[in-house]
Amino acid sequence: MSENIWGYQPTTGYQSGTSLAGFKVEATDGSIGKVDKHSDEVGSAYLVVDTGVWIFGKHVLLPAGTVERIDTADKKIYVGLTKDQIKDAPEFDKEKHIGDPGYHEQIGGYYGKHRRI
Repeated sequence: MSENIWGYQPTTGYQSGTSLAGFKVEATDGSIGKVDKHSDEVGSAYLVVDTGVWIFGKHVLLPAGTVERIDTADKKIYVGLTKDQIKDAPEFDKEKHIGDPGYHEQIGGYYGKHRRI
């Protein structure tokens, strides 16, 4: 795929600079949690989702390319992944996330093979 997994697709409705913190995140088969933080940095855009009790407080890193649609009125983000695909993803590591480019390659590789877009 030629699309960048670390960038919002134009069809999502994302407006640069919009805060997505607190938005609910919906997988293709149900809710997975809320956005804890996000970035819209070009080439490195992502969501960090707090899954709460769903998978015991785990945080997951979702590249922006997994986002299919953003509903700003309802404060919901729809991603093209199932709950199991998200649950089975590499665990979010805030230390590696900041300074390890190999970590982003690992995450991007995992989600790149699973997304529907």
